[in-house]
Amino acid sequence: MNISKIERRALEMLSFGGRIIVEKAGRTTLVEVSFVSREGWFLDGIGEKEFRALRSKKLILSRNGGDYRITRKGIEALQQARRP
Repeated sequence: MNISKIERRALEMLSFGGRIIVEKAGRTTLVEVSFVSREGWFLDGIGEKEFRALRSKKLILSRNGGDYRITRKGIEALQQARRP
């Protein structure tokens, strides 16, 4: 699977314990998407567009209304991207 550099950075962060926090207005309207590392640092340059791409490729998933985390498919795509 082809993933962009930005998507790869986001998946790397998520694989090391990071998370994605999504703020919504109502049920469907996105207000803000924040990519946060496990140390609490925010990842700049990644926003709603990349979030939607990762979600549509099913590389990230939210369970029971919680934060978005990397899926097994996301880990496999990341491993494939790391190969030379």
